Amino acid sequence: MAIGKVTGVRSIELGVRHLQQSADFYTKVWALEEVAADGDGIHLRATGGDHHVLTIRERAKPSLLGVHFAAPDRATVDALCAKAKSYGVTVVSEPAPLPAAAGGGYGFRFATPEGLPMSISSDTLQHADVAVDRSRPTKISHVVLNSGNAAKQMPFFIDVLGFRHSDSTHYMDFLRCCSDHHSIALVRANGPSLNHVAYELPNIDGLMRGSGRLKKNGFDIEWGVGRHGPGNNVFSYFIEPDGFVAEYTTELDQIDEATHVPQDAAYWDKMVPTRGDRWGTAGPPSNRMQFAMSGGFYLGEQPPEGVRCEDIIGRKLG
Repeated sequence: MAIGKVTGVRSIELGVRHLQQSADFYTKVWALEEVAADGDGIHLRATGGDHHVLTIRERAKPSLLGVHFAAPDRATVDALCAKAKSYGVTVVSEPAPLPAAAGGGYGFRFATPEGLPMSISSDTLQHADVAVDRSRPTKISHVVLNSGNAAKQMPFFIDVLGFRHSDSTHYMDFLRCCSDHHSIALVRANGPSLNHVAYELPNIDGLMRGSGRLKKNGFDIEWGVGRHGPGNNVFSYFIEPDGFVAEYTTELDQIDEATHVPQDAAYWDKMVPTRGDRWGTAGPPSNRMQFAMSGGFYLGEQPPEGVRCEDIIGRKLG
């Protein structure tokens, strides 16, 4: 059997309540570009070569529909599917050709041991017209997931999908599948859900320009601008119209496999006492942000005092 691993996060797939409203946000404000539609969904690209980085589909309530990973070739896709089966996870669809509207390619869908939907694919369409606009996202940098038992989820990502451990803090584990410090991070939480999706900007100037565009359109920075400890990346966080957390990030550390040594919580407490913000400029995440990161808005949980769902969910542009 071929031995392989995923090579990065290709795209994220979200269920949204109002498709056109969500499309307006992600094109006019978040600065993605619509590339294709199929049935109840719209695919949106960043400025990089991937066919799309986000798919939104109209659903009765907001939901995580998939985290989609890239693999180098079909043999790797087949090998990873076999490995997932041997691990005992649910394979939702066997490896097969994928719809042309979604970028084509070859892949399969599965669920993590905690039930979160994911897929792995290869040979998808790549755009030749890569754009240069520092204020727009180039790709998905990483996806952070909440977990009810991160200690049991880490072996799945490492043993099955080929991730490597980069660092850990008291509440998060950072995993990489390429030179990026992390493509997936697991938060020790009450149960499985989407914590946030981070989109990469070319540089700090681009991140500031993009953040300014969000503010001009009525979307406050809920946490940031700051620089994280693990990963060393600059960040600004927002809550989008369906209550999902979206991050602009840049300058994520690039890992040298020959020299990198994973560090633990004691190291990061000493190096970065403020943990999430190396510079100490961002302050704590807002109460709304903490609730949103828990999945509270899209899971329909009861918000804490002072946080009103109607201030976030369903708000319109302009």
